[in-house]
Amino acid sequence: MNDPRQQSWLPELCRLPRLAAMLGLAELVVVVVALAPDGSRHWTLSDFLSASGFALWLALAVTVSLCSLRAVLSRLPEVPGMVLVVVMTGLIAGACAAIVHALYGVLGGSSFAQAVGFWRFTLGSAAMTALITALALRYFYVSDRGSAQMLANARAQADALQARIRPHFLFNSMNLIASLLRRDPDVAERAVLDLSDLFRAALGAGDGDSTLQAECELAERYLSIESLRLGDRLKVIWLRDEPLPWSLPMPRLVLQPLVENAVLHGISRVPAGGTIVLALSSDGTNLRIRVRNPAPDPATRGLPLLQGAGHAQRNIAHRLAWRFGPAARMTGAWADGYYACEITVPVQ
Repeated sequence: MNDPRQQSWLPELCRLPRLAAMLGLAELVVVVVALAPDGSRHWTLSDFLSASGFALWLALAVTVSLCSLRAVLSRLPEVPGMVLVVVMTGLIAGACAAIVHALYGVLGGSSFAQAVGFWRFTLGSAAMTALITALALRYFYVSDRGSAQMLANARAQADALQARIRPHFLFNSMNLIASLLRRDPDVAERAVLDLSDLFRAALGAGDGDSTLQAECELAERYLSIESLRLGDRLKVIWLRDEPLPWSLPMPRLVLQPLVENAVLHGISRVPAGGTIVLALSSDGTNLRIRVRNPAPDPATRGLPLLQGAGHAQRNIAHRLAWRFGPAARMTGAWADGYYACEITVPVQ
């Protein structure tokens, strides 16, 4: 979905959920009219079925027409275009109502259409259809804009993760690579490649999905660079409980910021260093990713540090919720000298 400002003002009706919504709304109108306590008419089952068929036909005719003409109508300015859509909807409904009334007149017999005059039935059907369609289009319009805005916010937050790879990390990495060039060129070359992959992923944070395998490889590259800087103070253990859904689509930069938090807010602040444990498991329904590392007591940590770690986790939790819905969960807690963060997302 694109920028809300670039979207068509006419909602997309060429989707089964939207068609079902229009048909359901038409049937709801029939139910309301049939249950109206005005005492003007006793509705029989035959009348209700006939009215339902007529309403569903109107809804289908209007929806298909707007779906077919969306590309043409969207070229018009929003206000005149919306007025034209409402008028066109009324004309379509009026024509359908006139056909139905005429058919009942030719075939004879009593029906809900014959209970009122031709013009009242035709104009009333046209006006009611135009009004209901206008309300439905307005609802779809607001819903589409809200969804587009939520996606834009999620993408903006993903783009903001570029700043999570801080400038001092780049400078430290470049200085480290420079020191390795003469002593160990092969290690320096590997560090350059890892750093390149890391920043390439950061620059593309808002462009499409990644995969579980790509996220793990990116985290490995980050840890490889940090291990050159921290040396024996940093140890990493990967626990992969196969089989794992390595091709599962995931938002970009989900795992690397958690690993970065584990290094910056955990290992780097423990004098003796420690081990980061990354555990991945799947029961066929959910994927679980757990990152556990030694960390100082949060009560002794400064507020800016807490805000930095919390911002990354809130950002990731928001993007996971957008991608996977309410089934996605993210938790984090400190206990007994260790901080553990766990992500749970549905596999299907």
